[in-house]
Amino acid sequence: MVGAAWMLASLASGGYRNLMTHSDDQPLSTGLKGRCQRCGEGRLFDGFLTVRPRCEACGLDYSFADSGDGPAVFVILFAGFIICAMALVVEVKYQPPFWLHAVIFGPLVLIVCLGMLRPLKGLMIALQYRHNAREGRLDRDGPAGG
Repeated sequence: MVGAAWMLASLASGGYRNLMTHSDDQPLSTGLKGRCQRCGEGRLFDGFLTVRPRCEACGLDYSFADSGDGPAVFVILFAGFIICAMALVVEVKYQPPFWLHAVIFGPLVLIVCLGMLRPLKGLMIALQYRHNAREGRLDRDGPAGG
């Protein structure tokens, strides 16, 4: 409720022009760009993977953002599949020495993994915001209806 009151007050003052024009239905674009999901303008990251405390444009508190190991798992699976397939094709077709595999695919693994990690972390956080995902809670009252 406090967030809604803040947003109405800021819109009435005309301070945040883009809150009404930015669509919350765009987690893919804002997440991959590392932008705030609410306004689409503020930066999500402070450094390479450190999430800012809040958006500098609209003030959205990023304390809800906890992507955990999700982005790293997706990066490992995707990059591992692509790079292993490439290494196998190169081995079968050209049969280079193993040191050449290390020289070619070692840096490629780093480039692909580090290049995909930040956009995927941004996407996970944007999807958390979009779907109002929160930490799991135990239901102390027992099953519903019982």
